[in-house]
Amino acid sequence: MNLAILRSARNAIHFRKPNLRTGRAAFMSTHSGDDAKRPEAVAMLHLEDGTTLVGKSFGCHTSVEGEVVFTTGMVGYPESLTDPSYEGQILTLTQPMVGNYGVPDRKKLDEYGLPADFESNRIHATGLIVQNYSHHYSHWKAASSLGDWLKEEGVPGLCDIDTRMLTKKIREKGAMLGRIEVDLNAPVPDFSKMVDPNKRHLVGEVSVKEPTVYGKGNPTKVIAVDCGMKYSIIRQLVKRGVELTVVPWNYPFAADMHKYDGLFLSNGPGDPNMCMETVKELEKVITCPEDQIKPIYGICMGNQLIGLAAGGKAVKLPFGNRGQNQPVLNHQTGECYITPQNHGYHIDTSTLKPGWKTLFTNANDGSNEGIGHETRPYFTAQFHPEASSGPTDTEFMFDTFLDACRSKLKDGKIKFPDRKPAPTPPKVKKVLLLGSGGTSIGQAGEFDYSGGQAIKALKEEGCEVVLMNPNIASVQTNTDDKSTSKADHVFFLPVTPDFVEEVIKKEKPDGVVVSMGGQTALNCAVEMYLAGTFQKYGVHVLGTPIESVINTEDRQLFSDRLNEINEKIAESYTADTIDQAVEHARKVGYPCMIRSAFALGGLGSGICQDEPHLKDMARKALSVSPQILVEKSMKGWKEVEYEVVRDVYDNCVTVCNMENFDPLGIHTGDSIVMAPSQTLSDEEYHMLRETAIKVVRHLGIVGECNIQYALHPESLEYAIIEVNARLSRSSALASKATGYPLAFVAAKLCLGIPLTEVINSVTKKTQAAFEPSLDYIVTKIPRWDMSKFEGVNQEIGSAMKSVGEVMGIGRTMEESIQKALRMVDPSNPGFSMKNRYETLSELKRELAVPTDKRIWAIAQALHEKSLTVSEIHDITKIDFWFLRRLEDIVKAWDEMETVTIDELSDDLMLHAKKMGYSDQQIANCLKGATTEMQVRQKREAAGIVPFTKQIDTLAAEYPAETNYLYMTYHGSENDVESQNGGIAVLGSGCYRIGSSIEFDWCGVSAIRTLRKMGYKSTMINYNPETVSTDYDECDRLYFEELSVERVMDIYKRDKTEGVVVSVGGQIPNGIALNLDKNGVKILGTPAAMIDNAEDRFKFSDMIDEIGVQQPAWRELTSTQSAIDFASKVGYPVLVRPSYVLSGAAMNVAYSDEQLRSCLNEAAEVSQEHPVVISDFIQGATEIEMDGVGKDGELIAAAIHEHIENAGVHSGDATLVLPPHTLSAYTKERVRDAARKIVKRLNITGPVNIQFVAKGTDVMCIECNVRASRSFPFVSKTMGVDFIEAATKAIVGVDTSDMNLPTLDTRDRPNGYVGVKAPMFSFARLRGSDPVLGVEMASTGEVACFGANKEEAFLKALLSTGFKLPKKNILVSVQEDLQDEFTHCAWQLHELGYNLYATRSTAAVLEKNRVPCTAVPYPTEESDEANAAELIKNGTINLVINVPSQNSKRLEDNFLMRRTAMDFGAPLLTNMNLVKMFTDSMYKYRKEGMAGLEPKTLFEHYQAESDADAWTSPSEFH
Repeated sequence: MNLAILRSARNAIHFRKPNLRTGRAAFMSTHSGDDAKRPEAVAMLHLEDGTTLVGKSFGCHTSVEGEVVFTTGMVGYPESLTDPSYEGQILTLTQPMVGNYGVPDRKKLDEYGLPADFESNRIHATGLIVQNYSHHYSHWKAASSLGDWLKEEGVPGLCDIDTRMLTKKIREKGAMLGRIEVDLNAPVPDFSKMVDPNKRHLVGEVSVKEPTVYGKGNPTKVIAVDCGMKYSIIRQLVKRGVELTVVPWNYPFAADMHKYDGLFLSNGPGDPNMCMETVKELEKVITCPEDQIKPIYGICMGNQLIGLAAGGKAVKLPFGNRGQNQPVLNHQTGECYITPQNHGYHIDTSTLKPGWKTLFTNANDGSNEGIGHETRPYFTAQFHPEASSGPTDTEFMFDTFLDACRSKLKDGKIKFPDRKPAPTPPKVKKVLLLGSGGTSIGQAGEFDYSGGQAIKALKEEGCEVVLMNPNIASVQTNTDDKSTSKADHVFFLPVTPDFVEEVIKKEKPDGVVVSMGGQTALNCAVEMYLAGTFQKYGVHVLGTPIESVINTEDRQLFSDRLNEINEKIAESYTADTIDQAVEHARKVGYPCMIRSAFALGGLGSGICQDEPHLKDMARKALSVSPQILVEKSMKGWKEVEYEVVRDVYDNCVTVCNMENFDPLGIHTGDSIVMAPSQTLSDEEYHMLRETAIKVVRHLGIVGECNIQYALHPESLEYAIIEVNARLSRSSALASKATGYPLAFVAAKLCLGIPLTEVINSVTKKTQAAFEPSLDYIVTKIPRWDMSKFEGVNQEIGSAMKSVGEVMGIGRTMEESIQKALRMVDPSNPGFSMKNRYETLSELKRELAVPTDKRIWAIAQALHEKSLTVSEIHDITKIDFWFLRRLEDIVKAWDEMETVTIDELSDDLMLHAKKMGYSDQQIANCLKGATTEMQVRQKREAAGIVPFTKQIDTLAAEYPAETNYLYMTYHGSENDVESQNGGIAVLGSGCYRIGSSIEFDWCGVSAIRTLRKMGYKSTMINYNPETVSTDYDECDRLYFEELSVERVMDIYKRDKTEGVVVSVGGQIPNGIALNLDKNGVKILGTPAAMIDNAEDRFKFSDMIDEIGVQQPAWRELTSTQSAIDFASKVGYPVLVRPSYVLSGAAMNVAYSDEQLRSCLNEAAEVSQEHPVVISDFIQGATEIEMDGVGKDGELIAAAIHEHIENAGVHSGDATLVLPPHTLSAYTKERVRDAARKIVKRLNITGPVNIQFVAKGTDVMCIECNVRASRSFPFVSKTMGVDFIEAATKAIVGVDTSDMNLPTLDTRDRPNGYVGVKAPMFSFARLRGSDPVLGVEMASTGEVACFGANKEEAFLKALLSTGFKLPKKNILVSVQEDLQDEFTHCAWQLHELGYNLYATRSTAAVLEKNRVPCTAVPYPTEESDEANAAELIKNGTINLVINVPSQNSKRLEDNFLMRRTAMDFGAPLLTNMNLVKMFTDSMYKYRKEGMAGLEPKTLFEHYQAESDADAWTSPSEFH
C-alpha cells in the first residue's frame, strides 16, 4: 500500500477499545449475507528486523505483540488458532484465502463435553496474518465469519499482507518478534524491550490447573501430562476405551504410575527447557525397575521432554516446522508419513543416553521427529498423529501405544505394524511406452506432456525407450538432438493390439508402460493382457497391474472392490442390455445417471430424465462400450478430485486436491475447477484424502491415479464416483497447478523406485514423498468450440465436449478466474457481460440447464442485478462462496463505472487490479472514451505494477531453484530478479479447433533451439496440457496471459531483447501489431508485414500488385456490393474475415440468401478488420507450401497436397507429402508465387502459403506469416526441423549446415510417403453434422508413413480409430457424383463387400451393373429395415454418404451420418477420400502391403538393413 493511502487512512480511522470476549456473534448463519463488508481499517505489522508491512484489520482492532511464525496448511484455521502450541505467537497462514468456510458454532459440544470443532476453549494465537481475508463465507457447519470470531476473542487479524514475502523473511532470518499496530501514529516499537514469548513459561500458562478425568470407567487407564493438550488427543484416546486422567504439567506423576496402564505427554508451546520439573519426573519413570515399566508415549512437546529426560538437548529451530505436509521417515519400517506439525524446538539426539535411538526423521530438513527406547516400550513423535488440522496417516500410533498398555508390555521396544513386503522391482533395460495417438475431445495434449515426462524419467534410470505413437505433432515423437531426453526408437503406427505385438516381437522390450497414453493405451493394454500377449513375450507391465486397471474400469468390479473396504459409492447397477438398464433405473429412480465402462471423457454417459430418454442413451452407449452403469443421480452435490501417488512400498501421498465450481452433473473436463479446494473444511478435506489413500492402497495402484468424489453440500456424506488408474487430463492440470511433475514421478515409481528416493525437481533439495502447499489459487476453465458445428446440442453434462482448457494463477479467486476467462479466448473481457439474454426466463433457463455460456449468464445476472446471489444459488446449486466472490468482481465494476480516467483514484485502480481486472476491462468500464494504453500509463505512473512470484511446491517454506513464475497484484516484492535480456517466445494458448498440439510442438522447438544456441529463453503460455509449460524446457516460464498488457509487463520487467510471435499460431500473431506499436521488439517478420498478410484487403491488394494469380475478389463494403459481385462471378462465392483462426466464420455461399447469412456472421467475428468476398473455385486441388524465410528469401520449403478438393479446410484435409498428382507445371507455378510473396512480405521465420489449382490456373488463396499446423508433419517427413531453421533465421544464425530442402529440392522425401490424417470428435458432439467444409472441425491429427501413398493412407486412417469394414457397406451418394462413385463401388464389390444403397444410389449402381441391395431412407415408411436401423443394429460396418450443395434429402443424409457417429460406425463423406480409400483397399487386398499387416510389417523390419531404413535406423515407420 502506498504512503498516500496510508496517510488518508490515518485521518479516517477512529480508534476504539478492543471488544474482548464479548460472547457470540449477533447472527448464526451458514453463509454470509449482503451486509458482509470488506475490511477497510488500516493496521501495520512491525518486525524486529526493521520491516513494516501495512494491511487491513479484520479481527479485533487492537495492538498485540508476539513471535511471528508461519504454517503451510491449506485448511484448518479454526483448529490451528485454538491449538495451545500457538500461545504467544502471531500466526501467518500461507494459504492465500482465509475465512472461506466461516467458523463453526462455539457452543456445540461433542460426546466428551468438549467444543466439537475446536482444539481448546479459546484462540491461543496472539494475532493472525493472512494474504486475503474472505469476508464472505459459506459452509453448512458455519455459525459466523472468521472476523466476528476474532472480535469475540479479542484477537486482531491483518490481511492484504504479502504472506509469501513474510514467509521467506521468516525462513531466511528465523522466527522473529513482531507487533500488530492499529495506532498509525504510534512509533515503531523498541524490540529490545519487547518480551520474547519463549522466555515466558507458556506451558504453565496453558496447562490445566487441576487433574481432570475423561472417559470415566473405561477399562484402559492412562495418565496424561497436559503441556497444552489439544482436544483431539483426548478424543483419540477416549474413543479407544481409555479412562484419561489429565494432570498439570508439574504434577508429580512418577509416584502415581502404579495406578495406570500407561503415561502420555502432550503437545504444548514454548521452550521445553522451562519444564525441568516434568523432565525430573520423567527421569524417575523411564529408569524405574523392570517390574514397574509402563508404556510411555509423547507427542510434540511430550517428545522434547522425553528427549531431555533421555539425555538429548532441546534446540530451537530457525523457524520451526509448522504445517500439514511434513514428510517423516520411520526408521523401523522404512515408511514415509505425511504429518501435521507445530513446533519451534527439536531434540539433538547426539547426546542421548545408551538404550535410546532415533525413531523418526524429517525427510525435508533432517531434524529429529521422535525417539524410541531399544528395550522398553517408550516412544515419541514430534509430529501430531491426532491431526486436526492435517492428515491422519499416523493416527494408528494411538493404537500402537494402547496395545502396549493393554498387553502390559514391560520388556521389548514398541513395534509398528509390519508393512507387506514390496514385490521385487522388475529388472528392465528396455521399455515400450504406448502413446495416446491423435488428440481428440477427452484426450488432448496432456498425454504428450505426460509421455515426454515418462521418457525423461526412464532415460534418467538408464532405460532404452521404444515409443509407439502416430501423433506426429507431439513433442515426444521427436528424435532430433535438441531433445535432451528422447525415445531411442519411435514407431508412427496405430496403437492397437496387433501392431503393438509386432513391435514387441521386433524390439523385445522387458517392460511396457501403459498409463501415459490415455484411454487408447489403457484399452489396448487390457485387451493384450486378457489375450495373454504380455505373458507370451515375457513383458512386465510396469506400474499399476492390469488387474487393478480392470477393477477400476469395469463398473461392477469397481463397486465390488470398494464394498470390500466398506467405502461409499453411489447406488448403482451394471447393465449389458437395454432391458437391464431399464430395470435398474426403476430401482434408483429418475433422473438417473448412466456411465460407460472403458470409456474416455465420460463418452456415452449422461443424465436420463425418463425411460424413453434412458433407452435412447443406453442404446448409444452400449454400441461403443460393453457395459454401462445405471447410477442414482447426485446432481447438485459438490464434485471434488484428488491426485494420488503410491509406490510399491506403500508410501502414498495426495499431490493435489481440486474442487469443481460447477456441482455434480457436469463432467469434470467441462467444469470450471479450482485448486486447492476453496469451500472444504479441514474435516472434509482430510476425510476425503484419507479415503483416497485407503482406496488406492486397496486397489494396488502403483504410480499415479485420480479419484473423484461427490460430496453432499450439507453433510459429511460422500460417494466415490470413479478412479482413473492412469495419468489423466487432470493429472497434467495438477502437475502444472502444484509444480509437482506427476508423470515423471509415476514413471520412476513404475520401475520400483521408492518415493523417498525421487528428488523434488523444484526445490532440488527435498524428496518427492511430500504434499505440495499452494500459496496461490489456480482456476481451470474449459474451452468449447461448439459454435463451429451446426445442430450440436450446446448443453454440457456428464459427457465431455470441451476441446481444451486454460489455467489462470492468482492470489485470490477473483484474480485467478478473471485471468482464466480472458485466456479462454482473446474476445473474452473477463467476468463481464458477453452474451446477453433478452428475457429473464431465457437467463434462468441458461442457469438451470447449463451450456458453455453459463458463466456469462451469471455475469449478466450479477451486473444487471436481475437475480440475487441466493436466487442464482437456488437455480444452479453453485456454492454461495463462489457466487459471492464473483459478486465482489461486479462491485468493483460498479465503483469504476461512475468515474472517468482522471477521477479514478490510485486506491480504486489497485483494488481493480487485485480483483483481476485487465487494463482493457478498466478502460471499457470507465465513464468517457478511454483506451487500454491510457489506463496503463496512469497505472504505471502510480507505481501500480504486477509482482512476479514463483511456484515452488512448498509455499516458500524452503528455498527453490524454480523458474516457474506467474504475476500478481497481491504482493510487495518480486521473488526473482529481472532476467536482464533473453528472448521471449509466445506460446499457442488454449487448445481449440485450429490450434492444437502442433503449435505447442513449434513453441517447444523454438525454445529448445534458442537454449541450444546459448540464448536465455522465456516461454509465455497458459495451457496446462502442454510441453511448453514444463519449466524444464526454458530458462523462465511465465504461466500468464498472452495479452498485450501482460507481454509488455514481462518485456519491461525482464528487459527482454525481443519477442517471437510466429510459432504460437493465431493468438500471438493477433497481438503483434499492437506490441510493435507500443515499443516491443518483434523478432522475425516485421509486424506491418504480418498485418499485410492477416488483413484480407491488404493481402489481396498486395497479391494483385506482385502479379500472383488469385481468385476474383472484392472488399466487402455493403451487402448489396457483395450480391453484385456474386452475380458477376457467379455462385458459389467464399466469404473470408481477417485475423481469424481455423476458418472461423469463413463460409461458401451458393445463393443470395446464404450470402446474407454468411456476411452477418463474418462481420460479427471480424469487427475491426476487413471482410473479403472471393470467387470459390469448385473441383480445384488444394496445395500448401510450408517454408522458412530469411530476409525475404526462402531457405527451406516443402510442397504438399490435399487429397480432398478445395472446400475442405486445410486443417481437416488429408495431406500427402511428397505430392502425388501435381504436374511439374503446377509445382513450378507454386514455387514462383511462393518466392514473390515471401519477398514482398520480407519474411524472416516460418510461412505457410495455400493455393488452389485447376487446369492451368494456380491461385494463391491465403498466406500465414507464422507456423502452420502442418510444420511438425513436414519437419518429420523431410527429416529436418523447419522451426529450428526458422528460429535460427529469426536471430540471424547460419543454417547452411542443416541440409534444408529448398524450392529446388526434388528428391525429398525419397523412397517413402507421409500421410497426415485428421482426427474428429463428432461422436462426442451430439447433434452435430459430421460433414466437412471451409470452417475447420478436426480436433487433432495423426501421420503414418508407407512405401506408397496407399499404405501410408490406410495406416493413418487406422491410427484415427477407423476400423476397416469386414462385410457390409452402406452407400448413399448425391446424384451428380453417382457416376464417379460407380468406379469405387465396383472396386468394393470386387473385394467381396456387400453393398447396401439408398434407393437413388441403388438405381444408378444397378444401371451400371454393380450388385447392391436397395434400402429405404431413414425417413421413408417401409416394412424393411431402413438405412439408419441397419447402422443401429450393427449390420453395417462402414457408411459412405457423400452429399453436395445440390443434395435434396438433407434430413435423410444427416440421419445416416449422425447415426453412424452415435453407433460407432466408420464414416466417409468426401468423394476424393472415398476414391483414395477404395484404391488403397484394392491395392492392399489384391497386391498386399508390407506395412499394413502387422505380421508382414515385422517381416519387413527383419529383412531391412540400416541402409534400407527410410530415415535414421531408430525412426521406424
